[in-house]
Amino acid sequence: MAGKAAVVELEVGDRTVRVSNPDKVYFPEPGYTKLDMVSYYLAVGDGITRALRDRPTTLERYPDGVTGESFFQKRAPKYLPDWIPTAHITFPSGRSADEMCPTEPAAVLWAANLGAVTFHPWPVRRDDTDHPDELRIDLDPQPGTDYADAVRAAHELRAVLDEHGLRGWPKTSGGRGIHVFVPILPNWTFTQVRRAAIACGRELERRMPEQVTIRWWKEERGERIFVDYNQTARDRTIASAYSVRPRAHAPVSAPLRWEEVDDAVPRDFDIRTMPARYAEVGDVHADMDDERFSLESLLELARRDEAEHGLGDLPYPPEYPKMPGEPKRVQPSRAKKESKEKSKASTGESAEGRGRRRSPRARRTEVAGRAGRGLRAGTGPPSLSTLKQHERSC
Repeated sequence: MAGKAAVVELEVGDRTVRVSNPDKVYFPEPGYTKLDMVSYYLAVGDGITRALRDRPTTLERYPDGVTGESFFQKRAPKYLPDWIPTAHITFPSGRSADEMCPTEPAAVLWAANLGAVTFHPWPVRRDDTDHPDELRIDLDPQPGTDYADAVRAAHELRAVLDEHGLRGWPKTSGGRGIHVFVPILPNWTFTQVRRAAIACGRELERRMPEQVTIRWWKEERGERIFVDYNQTARDRTIASAYSVRPRAHAPVSAPLRWEEVDDAVPRDFDIRTMPARYAEVGDVHADMDDERFSLESLLELARRDEAEHGLGDLPYPPEYPKMPGEPKRVQPSRAKKESKEKSKASTGESAEGRGRRRSPRARRTEVAGRAGRGLRAGTGPPSLSTLKQHERSC
């Protein structure tokens, strides 16, 4: 359209990033354009780079804006500049791919120009993609609950973490939930980190049984905060701090201090307001990587749960292969229905079998017929003793 720029070039450190179609509307409700979104990422560049640095990152792309079609791009995009490194990662299926690993703000802007609205980093670094260096706890409000309920769960979660020698860093999810990240030593596998998350969730559930659940099946969760332990499984990711979320008003996942959690209003953090906050307070998670913690205490809790309470593994997501030690992966209502149908079928077969059985009188008549056929003609009906003898032999 006449009068609109076809390309805008932004200076980002030592790089020049081209933004094509800068006037394309990405968020129709407030009218935010692609350039608005890219400019937001420029304003919080150091913060989101800190959250993504050296991490294999999946891009959630909306080339035509958040009301258009979208897809998750796990493999590094074509024409990736040679100054953006990659990491080779392996999926649960056994397949593998090279994913981009942002190391500077220009890489974030380059991806945003492709329509990458949200950045989903793995909890690993590119020098070791099999050992997470973050424990991520996702407090996910279920229908009937809201951010205030997530706040109450977050404070109790903080107490649980403290008791196990861990420090968590909270942020809004960009919706109604809260994410808490714990920097850990990269000494454990995905399976072990997931086990620690399950133990943490179970302890939180014990303390707040009416408010928190770790039940995987939605039909069992009720109006409680769900601790989504499977977000720690391999190839499951959580939106990074400062990521824009693909919702109408362009909210962002906002890092918070613990003292801010109660009064925060998630909707207030968007691509228009966050740059002003960032300019005022900076990245409130800037020192998150200064200390890393051990998972041994949570893993010991997991061992006690299994030994003393018989609490082993929990179901994996449906797209995962069956995992060792995993319980039956079927939703409870379906399992109950199948069990009921099986029991009914079994009962029906028994009834059918009983229906084929003859009454004692009919049985004696049949035996008598066989006995009669075995006697010489003209000898008369068989005696009662003969009938009983034949009945015993049948």
